[in-house]
Parts: sequence; C-alpha cells; structure tokens
Amino acid sequence: MKNTQFLLAKRPIGTPTRDNWDQVQVDVPPLNDKQVLIKVEYISLDPAMRGWMNDAKSYIAPVQIGEVMRASTVGVVIDSNDPAFKEGDYVFGHGGVQQYAVSEGKDIHKIDTKIAPLERYLGVLGMPGMTAYFGLLNTGLPKEGETVVVSGAAGAVGTVVGQIAKIKGCRVVGIAGGKDKCQYLVDELGFDGAIDYKNENVKQALKTHCPKGIDVYFDNVGGEILDDVLTQIRMHARIVVCGAISQYNNTTPVKGPSNYLSLLVNRARMEGIVVFDNVKHYSDAASEMAKWIGEGKLKAKEHVVKGIEHFPETLLMLFKGENTGKLVLKVDNE
Repeated sequence: MKNTQFLLAKRPIGTPTRDNWDQVQVDVPPLNDKQVLIKVEYISLDPAMRGWMNDAKSYIAPVQIGEVMRASTVGVVIDSNDPAFKEGDYVFGHGGVQQYAVSEGKDIHKIDTKIAPLERYLGVLGMPGMTAYFGLLNTGLPKEGETVVVSGAAGAVGTVVGQIAKIKGCRVVGIAGGKDKCQYLVDELGFDGAIDYKNENVKQALKTHCPKGIDVYFDNVGGEILDDVLTQIRMHARIVVCGAISQYNNTTPVKGPSNYLSLLVNRARMEGIVVFDNVKHYSDAASEMAKWIGEGKLKAKEHVVKGIEHFPETLLMLFKGENTGKLVLKVDNE
C-alpha cells in the first residue's frame, strides 16, 4: 500500500511555495508491537504551521528537513497492534500531511463521530476551539458586560472566541477582511459589530464600535491592528497574544507594537498563550463546548478543500484570508 506524503524540502523565505515541500509516495511500513495504522481522513491547516517551518526556537521544535510536515489529523484505525484501539475506531492525533499515519498509540485519542462530524474535531472541538476556550476564559478573563475585540475573527479561533464571549455576556466586536466575513460574524454568529480591516480605518472604527474602550483583546494577527487596539484599551485591559498571522511571512523583522506604553498607562496586561499548556483539561472544555453546540449557542463552520495534492496552495489560503471558519484539507477527492 502506497502512502502520499508531503516532506519539508527547504525552509521558506517569506511566503512558502510548493517548492518548500517534496510530494513523495512511500510504502506503508508493517506495524510493530503497540503500533496503530490510521487512514487519515482530514488534515488541519493552521497558521502555526508556518512557524514550524522556521529553524527557530519556539514552544515546539521546528519540522526538520526531510520530515513529514506536522499537522493535526483525524482518521480511522485500519490496523492495530495495540489492544486499546481496534479497526474502525476514529481518532485524533498529529499524523501530519500524509494519507496514512503510524502511531504508537499514546499520541492519539478516540473521538465520537455520533457527537459531531469528524472534521469538527479539528475545529471547534479540536485545537482551535481549545485555543479559543482557554485563551479567552483563562487568560482574557472576560466579565459580563465587558467589551471584547477579536482579530482574525472569521477564522477557526476567532469565530469561537467571539461566540464564547457572547455566551459569557460580553459585547463583542470582530475584525475581519471583507464585507461577507463581517456580515457572517454579525448575522450568523451574533457579534455586536464587525470591522472590515480591508476597507475601513481600523482605529476610527474601533472608536465607533467601542466608545468606552476595550476590556479584552484576543489577538490573532499582530502588526498594525494590534497597535491600533492598544490606543483604545481601558484600565486593567487584558490582551491575549495568540498569534500574529500578519507577520509570519515577513522577510524583515517582526513589527512589534509601538504603542506598548498604553499597557503602562492603563495598567493593562499582555500575555501569550499556547494551547498545549491546557492538555489535561481538553476533555472538560470539549464537553462544555459540545453542550453549547447542542443548545444552539455555539455554531461551527468548516471550510473544506478536497485532495491532499492541493496542500501547498490550500495552506496559503490562511494568509490570504480566503477561508471562513476552520480550514480543513480532506485527503481524498471524493
């Protein structure tokens, strides 16, 4: 049986291209004791993957040249030498960008497709959902009646952040690119307002939408938008640094916030979050979010692209703002 894989061929300078990966076909190896063979059904595409391609110190080791590109995956067990897993079990893991993944068993866990569609375990019930849940609730600490602003608001993390903030009784303003995305945030997800950074003056729009200032800012983009928000924060504001997608493909140094003294003036706090710090509590968060989904309080949307062969171009959709909701690659073309 042949396995299509995408291996990191060279580290990108600026925006990645197809040349940064080698698409190869290899034989699926026989299983050793305690190993599990998984047919990958869906691959999660996330902005963090761009950072993993760099040979730089981070919260996780970079992907090495010649290695399968790292990615979260969901799939079905088709062979098992581990008594904890049987054929037909659906599992979440970090199988990478390939059709088949061999796991040691300890790095995967079972998921229930009766509760939610398989691809949802890469979105609301997966890492993006966990990032939103723990980043907002544990670090942002929103209180009822406060104003929460989230950038990258139409993406996998941002859509969940905004909805959880609404569930907690906050006023929510999203920043996204394009009229359709902004309309989706307000009309479908119940945001109180949306700012189209492609066609509006963000600083002026923030003054309009947040006349009393911003209590919590969940930052997915960094750059100029972070700087604009810093001019509008309230006393004791909390800024959650989740990502900086506007900076990931820079060929020049990352642009830091020039308005950072606003943190001093307002006795505010800026704190980074990494979802892996909360792994012990994933199941509790998933249970609560599944309950919210069942009650109609939390909506989920996956943007699915078919065909593993389209991986390089599909990943770049994240940086062009072409996805609404969680971007997922379906391995098969069917």
